[in-house]
Amino acid sequence: MSGPVVAALGGGHGLAASLAALRFVTDEITAIVTVADNGGSSGRLRGEFGVLPPGDLRMALAALCEETEWGHTWRDVLQHRFQGTGPLGGHALGNLLIVALWELHDDPVAGLELVGRLLNARGRVLPMAAVPLDIEADVTGADPSRPDEMAVVRGQAQLARTRGRVNALRLLPAAPPAYSESVAAIRAADWVILGPGSWYTSVMPHLLVPDLAEALTVTRARRLLVLNLEMVTTETAGFSAIHHLESFSRYAPGMRLDAVLADPGVVDDRHGLARACEALGATLHVHAVARSASPTTHDRLRLAAALQDVLASGQRS
Repeated sequence: MSGPVVAALGGGHGLAASLAALRFVTDEITAIVTVADNGGSSGRLRGEFGVLPPGDLRMALAALCEETEWGHTWRDVLQHRFQGTGPLGGHALGNLLIVALWELHDDPVAGLELVGRLLNARGRVLPMAAVPLDIEADVTGADPSRPDEMAVVRGQAQLARTRGRVNALRLLPAAPPAYSESVAAIRAADWVILGPGSWYTSVMPHLLVPDLAEALTVTRARRLLVLNLEMVTTETAGFSAIHHLESFSRYAPGMRLDAVLADPGVVDDRHGLARACEALGATLHVHAVARSASPTTHDRLRLAAALQDVLASGQRS
């Protein structure tokens, strides 16, 4: 298989869904993954060893595994999570493997490449920044008993659980260094894909890394934003699809999009959404990409068909 050169940005289950679909479209995939997770197994390993949180990187690698018994077996091993309340309880084996490789290699990317070879992964996985990050947000109504009061919420895990309206989003440290390979992948791509994924903890953080934001602005690649299957989440209370585009414009002023992909289930005002896309330079593409029995979960074959359609269109406004 050949296909367009794609850089896919995000984290967690959203990026994994995108990568699992992209494997049917192209071999030329680079995943650029958020490194701000401070919860669960990733948070524990990050706190103990001072490493990048490995969980989202692990999920991206697993999503790119070879479609063979070998690939699926090692994917399942990587994703295996230990049970119980002991020291290993809650850890994913793949997280431990990645951290072990990082202790053996000075360059974290070298460790990720070795895991990719184990999976015969179709594509590369890179961190979006060279240091572990924290996410900090100003949130109105974080305390339901004080709906008009603004509070500062720090931490990806904490923000993901916080109710209220996000008014401002920051990374700590501010202006973190990006991996040169990640910047190069964005500049060399035919298409850059943002989303789907948790809006403020997986998608928007990429726009706050200066080197990545610059690369996204100047790249010759076309830019595609894939909207989530759920508009109203804990992070995005009261949001519509149009609100997501307005938020994108706020955090990436001057950055243009070429295409926006949305499932019909989240399009409540098609003409209004099309106008919001046009304001960013983008064409709206509406395709059914959700599972029939689970409208909040992507069907990888439907998403692959939709991505194939958008990437083949080559349309610019």
